[in-house]
Amino acid sequence: MLRTIMTLSSAILALLALAGPSAAGEITGDYLETRTCDVYTGPCFANSQVGLTGKEAILAWSIDSGSYRGVDLTGLKVVAAVKAADTLGFGGGLVIRPDPIKSVLLVDERATPEQREALVEFAKERAGRVLGSVIRVEATPINMSVNHADMIAKLAAGKTVRVETRMLGASDCVCTNEQIFYPPLTKVANSAPAFTVTGSYTGRGLGTKWESPLTRSAFLATF
Repeated sequence: MLRTIMTLSSAILALLALAGPSAAGEITGDYLETRTCDVYTGPCFANSQVGLTGKEAILAWSIDSGSYRGVDLTGLKVVAAVKAADTLGFGGGLVIRPDPIKSVLLVDERATPEQREALVEFAKERAGRVLGSVIRVEATPINMSVNHADMIAKLAAGKTVRVETRMLGASDCVCTNEQIFYPPLTKVANSAPAFTVTGSYTGRGLGTKWESPLTRSAFLATF
């Protein structure tokens, strides 16, 4: 019986290999996120920020390879700027419901019209309800680099978004009770918190602009 099960398992694995990657795994790349509140912090600091900060976020995907719904997106990027009515995410057992949420999507200007549409749908699927109502889509030059080993990321989306991170150090611990209080806002892999040197949104559509430099507010990850 065990030999039969093993034979069937091997056959299934072989069929899956011939079928190619699944829809969930056919596209890979780097992910960058920064918020307007500390995501790596002590509970006392986090509790003092809930409801006051963390209502804004920048989410960015840099696609290394793959396609989405049959459209090749290799080498392209998409960025979301998000504004909510309350603190985004959840932590410490407290669920935060920050509706309504508005967002602006910035898509790689190198993309074709078909690729731009696919980038928008890709971001909507990855972020889910975090994007809320997408009220503006804009094509712009996007440069993004991520060094996971040193936790250094740089993002520039036109004149609208600027993000730069570095590795968290011992001097960034204030209460020595720090932890990841807020998880990443989207489904990612290999996520780790980083220090936001620069994080800003100065675009149109959200009714607000923000800067959140020198905070423990970023995540670097892969997808």
